[in-house]
Amino acid sequence: MSVADLLSSVLGSDLPVAVRAYDGSSFGPEDATTTVVVRSPDALRRIATAPNELGFGRAYVAGDLDLEGDIFEVIGVARRIEALALGPRQIAAAFRLVGSDAFKRLPPPPEEARLRGRRHSRERDAAAIAHHYNVSNEFYRIVLGPAMTYSCAVWSDSTETLEQAQADKYELICRKLGLRPGMRLLDVGCGWGGMLLHAAKHHGVQAVGVTLSEPQAEYARERARELGVADAVDARFGDFRDVDDGPYDAISSIGMFEHVGLAELDRYFRRCRALLAPRGRLLNHAISRPAHADPKTHGRFERRRLRRNFTDRYVFPDGELHEVGDVVSAMGAAGFEVRHLEGLREHYALTLRQWIANLEARWDDAVREAGEGRARIWRLYMAAAAYGFARDDGEIHQVLGVATTDGDCGYPLRPSFT
Repeated sequence: MSVADLLSSVLGSDLPVAVRAYDGSSFGPEDATTTVVVRSPDALRRIATAPNELGFGRAYVAGDLDLEGDIFEVIGVARRIEALALGPRQIAAAFRLVGSDAFKRLPPPPEEARLRGRRHSRERDAAAIAHHYNVSNEFYRIVLGPAMTYSCAVWSDSTETLEQAQADKYELICRKLGLRPGMRLLDVGCGWGGMLLHAAKHHGVQAVGVTLSEPQAEYARERARELGVADAVDARFGDFRDVDDGPYDAISSIGMFEHVGLAELDRYFRRCRALLAPRGRLLNHAISRPAHADPKTHGRFERRRLRRNFTDRYVFPDGELHEVGDVVSAMGAAGFEVRHLEGLREHYALTLRQWIANLEARWDDAVREAGEGRARIWRLYMAAAAYGFARDDGEIHQVLGVATTDGDCGYPLRPSFT
């Protein structure tokens, strides 16, 4: 049996992409525009010892498996490997092809995260954030473009650039929060400071941001100086749980909530509520788990699934997604009155495609800056995420809550955010 025969028996012979292996064997459509290249026996070893998305992901990050052509065509067959298992015939074939060490586990690529300690402890959260964000500001500039914003943009038919779409997202959030000159804004997980800079420059607020990534905080402070708003922007390196200088008139949380675990939801929202002035607003912008997803993938079942999940190992260690109904309930239980909810699923698919185009256009620069393994991780995960958002395998919502006191929320009867 050839390598192509083995993979055909595992993945099916009706793949829309071609497969070419190191032993000269191949299968797939003759007119395929995209090819999966199996470069070495190590690819088979990784697949045999983790025969699901983690094994294939490890092989791709390590360079044992490669992709030629459109990565989205490959992502389209990803469902076939999510819970893959090798049968006795395939196991025997792997032994014949690779030898007696076919099921000898290879060390994972060095980019794989292996966190220690209690999940969502301060130390472990800091390590998870550092793994993802402390790569290189220049690498992120290549991927994200001038906006340096690592969250879903907001698009319209007239949007011309990613930078404009990100500015429109920040403006939408500012309007939902009702920001006015002199207000105090707290941005939880402020990243490279995009929300802080926009709110200070265009709405005259005093903007405080907190992030667990020191390079992000340094970048935000530098950009504030360059834009002439340093006196209005305070980008802090630290844990949100240590913020104690409320009250704030508004809180934004944009793309940070995915790092808040299920067990921490109540504490997280109650902390936000405690930091807000009466009638203050919270805007929570986060990826959501679709309600139609398997309910067993939440809570303790989620922990079990993540052991073999590529995204958890390489991209967002300890990340957890919550169904938006659970988010609304948790906000209500913490003392918020939820006044507005908006879904932006299609917008994230568009944003991710722009990031991938940026990465592929400057691939060599990205590899020089962060290494080939890291560039491969970002290419693979962003393509998979874009595919998932387009299919409603993932959702994203902005939920606006108000710290209502005795029925008084100060919210307009018919708000307009456009």
